[in-house]
Amino acid sequence: MSQLPHERQEVVKKLQTVIRKSLPKGFEEGINYNMIGYYVPHSKYPDGYHCNPKLPLPFMNLASQKNSINLYHSGIYAKKELYDWFVAEYPKYSKRKLDMGKSCIRFKKLDDIPYELITELCAKMTVNEWVSIYESVVKKK
Repeated sequence: MSQLPHERQEVVKKLQTVIRKSLPKGFEEGINYNMIGYYVPHSKYPDGYHCNPKLPLPFMNLASQKNSINLYHSGIYAKKELYDWFVAEYPKYSKRKLDMGKSCIRFKKLDDIPYELITELCAKMTVNEWVSIYESVVKKK
């Protein structure tokens, strides 16, 4: 965190606060894939991540990249209804064009991050729902 420019530190800290307050109980925060990660711990899902069972099951990650701050949300990737909801809601919260990949939401303009929408997104999926979707959709691939 201390290696980030000051304006990015403030944004990342605010995003962390939003995520911590909004994620349903059961997710944990730590460093995952060299990013701030939110995941299902082994105590709740002992199988871990199928690509590397030693790792907990990832759910969200937050990273400061060269040109943007990125929020990775596995639920958006795995549940089309959630993806569709987010895409439809985004213009209500931001005047900027949505810059998004399969699970990555990129914020290039730090002054226009839709914190309220991220709050809603974080609250939309419980640990149990994520594990169920993961096992039925992602893990089978």
